[in-house]
Amino acid sequence: MSKETCILTTKDFTILEVMRDRCLGRDDPLAPILKRKIESATVMFRDDIPVNVATLSSRVIFSVNGRDPDTRVISSDRMTSPIGMFLPITTARGLALLGLSDGQEFVTTNVDGEEERILLREVLYQPEAARREEEAMRQVATQRKPMLKVIRGAFYDQPRLVPVAPHGFDDPGPSAA
Repeated sequence: MSKETCILTTKDFTILEVMRDRCLGRDDPLAPILKRKIESATVMFRDDIPVNVATLSSRVIFSVNGRDPDTRVISSDRMTSPIGMFLPITTARGLALLGLSDGQEFVTTNVDGEEERILLREVLYQPEAARREEEAMRQVATQRKPMLKVIRGAFYDQPRLVPVAPHGFDDPGPSAA
């Protein structure tokens, strides 16, 4: 069996530890998944987590046993709205996806005793990456210097040309008024 790995933020890791401490014992279907996740975890600060890792509140595309892909938002608890949009980590599939990277698979056993292969196809949105991007844009905006600088050309300082009449001066005098 290959070595399992998952990457968790410090917050996600702490939540999993609390979930493990609150497990109902060996009969809890999440206990073995929690144990595997915690033992194989690489814990990182939220600013260091790669953009292709599923964290809490990430929108992901995944498939189970090679079936059609599904898109969900990984949540920390059961959500009441909208149905089918969230996948809580209080379910085996939600917990299995947490900490996986694009293309990584997690194998678990469902409540019927059948093996499920959960493949994370892609992380579409990750709040940590979005936060970093927003901070970078804000920083660029505050440090922005003028892109163009207007410089007066030599023509600007030249005296204005006045048309001259053939006999010299083009001023008709007071009689023209």
